[in-house]
Amino acid sequence: MAEYGTPRPKRRRGRGLLITLIVLLVIVGIVLFAGDRVGRSYAERIISDKVSDQVANQKATSEKPDVTIEGFPFLTQVLHGRYDEIKIELANFSGPADQNGTKKIKLPLLDIRAKNVQASIDTLRSGGNIVAGAVTGTGTIDYKQLAALVDQPGLTLTEKNGQLTGSAKVNALGQSFDVTGAAKLSVADGLVHVRFANVDSPDLPNLPGIKALVAGYADKLGIDVRVPTLPLKLKVQQVQPEADGLRFTAGASNVTLNSSGA
Repeated sequence: MAEYGTPRPKRRRGRGLLITLIVLLVIVGIVLFAGDRVGRSYAERIISDKVSDQVANQKATSEKPDVTIEGFPFLTQVLHGRYDEIKIELANFSGPADQNGTKKIKLPLLDIRAKNVQASIDTLRSGGNIVAGAVTGTGTIDYKQLAALVDQPGLTLTEKNGQLTGSAKVNALGQSFDVTGAAKLSVADGLVHVRFANVDSPDLPNLPGIKALVAGYADKLGIDVRVPTLPLKLKVQQVQPEADGLRFTAGASNVTLNSSGA
């Protein structure tokens, strides 16, 4: 009987070692996961604070920047010194729309994405620069704000067939006429140039004086929109009319994410 009973304790010991190993692996996994989360949260908080400082330095306002370092695991990215993508969202961003700061443009959301981010372990230890090779930002200026900047009574702006369209009433010959026109959009030196062309109405009489009056009104609708100074050196590069407003895309390269400067 003794000979048949001897293998059983060995199997139990082997099973116990396997269970112990599994428990240890689970514990190590939990520790690594917790460390990953802590390290990620710390880095996100640092970047959020620095971007918040930039917004304040530019006399703009927003809610606390919501920073998310994409990719998993974070610690592996730290070891390689490269990060997949860093998402920075600024809700309720508002900044000056003119040099005097008397007019403001408000954005429901300024959505920023930083890619090709480089920061070695030594850089992080020394508090060095976290540099993004490319940063893009998008935001939408609603048409009500845009019309207010043009400052022409009764002007309504909408998107139609992919174009920015304006409509308003023009008084001529003792009558009021509804006129419409499409805008040409361009971007230069951080300004969005809005110029209306082909402003017309089927109800207008075909008279040279009336046509000149409408053409002069179209010239008054032209405006250069100054998008507020954006954080992370972002500069407006292109605009596109959308259903809810004029959507702009901004870009920058070789940007230090953890700098408080503009």
